[in-house]
Amino acid sequence: QVQLLESGGGLVQAGGSLRLSCAFSGGTFSSYAMGWFRQAPGKEREFVAGISRSGGNLYYGDSVKGRFIISRDNAKATVNLQMNSLKPEDTAVYYCAADLTNTIVKVTTRSYDIDYWGKGTAVTVSS
Repeated sequence: QVQLLESGGGLVQAGGSLRLSCAFSGGTFSSYAMGWFRQAPGKEREFVAGISRSGGNLYYGDSVKGRFIISRDNAKATVNLQMNSLKPEDTAVYYCAADLTNTIVKVTTRSYDIDYWGKGTAVTVSS
């Protein structure tokens, strides 16, 4: 059974940076497109960033473009999210997500395509 374990969340001031990590286990990591989603209190879960199986294709939500960077290490079975220039509106629980796909170039942006979710890590950005 695939398991995803996020780490790296916490409290940071506006303008600061955080790096989230997700450790994948229980499957073949390179068979999964990976992504990060987030959910703020009272809001729907939204797409943040996605990366294809090989890492060659990346995609970002409009609200984080130019500030966040997603990366993966297939040898270590990890996916990371470097978050820079953080804003109070980035406050949310961040979820690691895995999509089993035969398509090497696919970047998953839709929640209903996700096969596995992590339990989430909370990020709070103070103003």
